[in-house]
Amino acid sequence: MKYLTDTLAKKLWLTVTIAILITIVYSYLLSYLFYEKLYVENVEDTLLEEGLALASDYKGGEISTDLKEKVAWYNDKSETDIIMVDNPRELSACFPFEMKYDSLINGEEREQLLKGTPIYKTGFEERFDTRIMGVIIPLLDDNRLAGIIYVYLPLEKISDITQDFAYLWMLAAFIFLLFAIMTGTFLIKRMTSPLMEMKLAAEQVSRGNYNVQLATNQQDEIGELASAFNSMATSIQKEDDKKREFLANVSHELRTPISYVKGYSDALKSGLVTNEEDQEKYLELIYREATRMERLVGDLLDLSKLETDDYRLVKAPIPLAQLLEDVVQKYRPRIKRKGLSIEVDLDPDIIIIADEGRIEQIMQNIFDNAIRYTDEGTLLLDLFQTEDGCCIQLEDSGIGIPEEDLDKIRQRFYRVNKARTRADGGTGLGLAIVEKLVHLHEGRLLIQSEYNIGTTIQIILPMVNDD
Repeated sequence: MKYLTDTLAKKLWLTVTIAILITIVYSYLLSYLFYEKLYVENVEDTLLEEGLALASDYKGGEISTDLKEKVAWYNDKSETDIIMVDNPRELSACFPFEMKYDSLINGEEREQLLKGTPIYKTGFEERFDTRIMGVIIPLLDDNRLAGIIYVYLPLEKISDITQDFAYLWMLAAFIFLLFAIMTGTFLIKRMTSPLMEMKLAAEQVSRGNYNVQLATNQQDEIGELASAFNSMATSIQKEDDKKREFLANVSHELRTPISYVKGYSDALKSGLVTNEEDQEKYLELIYREATRMERLVGDLLDLSKLETDDYRLVKAPIPLAQLLEDVVQKYRPRIKRKGLSIEVDLDPDIIIIADEGRIEQIMQNIFDNAIRYTDEGTLLLDLFQTEDGCCIQLEDSGIGIPEEDLDKIRQRFYRVNKARTRADGGTGLGLAIVEKLVHLHEGRLLIQSEYNIGTTIQIILPMVNDD
């Protein structure tokens, strides 16, 4: 039994075959019963009509010889058997074997005949040794039973007709079965072949071939499944490409500072550098690259946490102007060392529900970028209310971002100026983290920039009094 159900095609075939057989058997039995029932009822009506037609010639009194001869003549011409007797007790003498009167007409039936009610005889008669269908018509002379007309038909003739019907039905059933098998084979193959293709495609995907695509010609659930499979394969391919790119970027980002640390530390350890000034310079480079690695690992950990569904912010009411002022105070020495200035215009009435540590991290990332890529000029920090809530806006006069790079700048490890990455570039994860954090706060990150003119970053967040 397991062999018959080890594939979907076999299960479908087994289901279709059982359904076809049940349909054929049920239809045959139902049709046979209906056919025989209708035919038997029709025969009964015919026998009754014949008997009543013959009985209509009886006008009362003794049954005439002329009427008997007429009935005998009609009996010779008709397919039915007709017997007419004066006395029902004489009916047994009309058969070629000994029969008692009571075996054909009992007392109850005689009472019905006296009332003028015809009697139907259907079923197996032991004396006839056959199944018969008959009608007994009374011939009444006032209240006296003057005679009867017995019209009957052996049911073998009916069985012959139904047997022919059965043969025709079996032939039709065989033709139907052949047609059903051919149609079922075509439909099952059409249904299962895309599934087999999906199975083979899934095996290729499991082996790392994500470029496989299925034909989606069918406009049904299987076609939708094929489309979904193609979308899944494409998504896996994209994610795999992102993973490879991510690992390549991480390897690249870590390899450079590690090479610096290893090279300079080897030089110091081997005694190749004896000058104190050079030793201090080497130690400063080692410290810078170690700090760079530390920042990169920290950003990677932050980004991985933010991308999980179970990450939760610790929100509380925050006076945003005060938080921004604290961040500015931390960066003032660095801004001053680079020869820049900063102007601040903050609305003190703005209160937001947010994670204070994460808002501070957002500001640190955008301040780091603004200071890193601005060599001269002024930073402008504004906080004001908008229709959507409140807006934090930081504007710099740095190198700016080319228009073709604006859509990519939020991607992980993406940098506009590749030449600056090792000297004073960041990890390439800052804006990716900012965007994640802003999204978690149900806000929006907007970036506007003109190359060699400057960049403006806007962070729009909901306020406490917003609906």
